[in-house]
Amino acid sequence: MLTHRLATPADLDALRAVMARAIAELQQGFLDPAQIAASRAVMGLDTQLIADGTYFVIEEAGAGGVKIAGCGGWSHRATLYGGDHSKDLRDPAPLDPAVDAARIRAMYTHPDFTRRGVGRMIMTLCEDAARAAGFRRAEMMATLSGEPLYRACGYTPIEHVDTPGADGVAVPMIRMGKDIARG
Repeated sequence: MLTHRLATPADLDALRAVMARAIAELQQGFLDPAQIAASRAVMGLDTQLIADGTYFVIEEAGAGGVKIAGCGGWSHRATLYGGDHSKDLRDPAPLDPAVDAARIRAMYTHPDFTRRGVGRMIMTLCEDAARAAGFRRAEMMATLSGEPLYRACGYTPIEHVDTPGADGVAVPMIRMGKDIARG
């Protein structure tokens, strides 16, 4: 059974491990190997989300203990995407729920848990929390591998972007949005 909780600083190493596997394995078939390698420059953990209390961990308990099945969060800050290491993408300015869209951020599913509802669970948690904070819209910067899930959750493309990644390799991404005013 999958459960959820807010992430804590004690989760950092485990979250980074899940993200590394997800980036390496789940983008295959959507990006070429150079793009996957380059995407590490623009993807990853933003610890501000944990500090803000807006980052969720999805877990499954089993015979081998508790395993992280996925993670993801939302933000009331202007940063649309990027991890701690991508300083040029970060903007900690607060958003105004009356006019701005909440940000859906850093969603990753452990490759052993794909197609088990982890992504939808994270989306529901994020949208409900953002709505409770007064936001009426949500936006994200989606990977090509994440786009099918986000479309299924009601997100529509706003723009296609080639994001500069490592070694000058562009990483294709899609800015997507959704009206979340009605639950």
